[in-house]
Amino acid sequence: MTLYERAIACLARREYSRAELARKLVAHTEAAEGVDPSELIAAVLDRLEAENLLSDVRYAEMLGHSRAGRHGSLRLRQDLRQGGVSEQDCAIPLAEAQASDLEHCRTVWQRKFAALPVDLKDRVRQTRFLLSRGFPGRVVAQVLKGCADEDWAGD
Repeated sequence: MTLYERAIACLARREYSRAELARKLVAHTEAAEGVDPSELIAAVLDRLEAENLLSDVRYAEMLGHSRAGRHGSLRLRQDLRQGGVSEQDCAIPLAEAQASDLEHCRTVWQRKFAALPVDLKDRVRQTRFLLSRGFPGRVVAQVLKGCADEDWAGD
C-alpha cells in the first residue's frame, strides 16, 4: 500500500488535521535511498489538500460539532491546538462554541447533578467536573449560582 493510499484509507474513516495525518503516516514511511521521509509525507499531504480531501478547516468544524454539548470552548481550543490546527482555521468553530458555552454547560450540569450545591464540598465537586469538561470559569460560576439570563427559566 502506498503512502497516498494509506492516507486515503485513514481519511475514509474520519477527518484528520494535516499535523495528525502526518504523525500517523510517519510510521509507514520506508527509508528510500536519497529521499527524505518528511518530504514524501509533505508531498502526499499537499496532494490531498489540492484534491480537497484534507482540510484543517473541515477538521476543526467536525471536531467542534462532535464535541458540542459535552465539552466547552476551552477544551475544544486545546484539542484543536493538539491537532495542529492554526488559530485562523479554528476561529469559526471556537466562536460557535463560545456562544453556546452557557447553554451546553447547563445541559451537562443538569444531566450530571440537577441540583445546586448544598455545601462547599458539593460546590467544589461540581465546579471541578464542569471545569474539567472545558467550560470557562465565569460560565461555571454562573450556572452554579443559578443566575438567570433571558433564556434560562430554571427548568
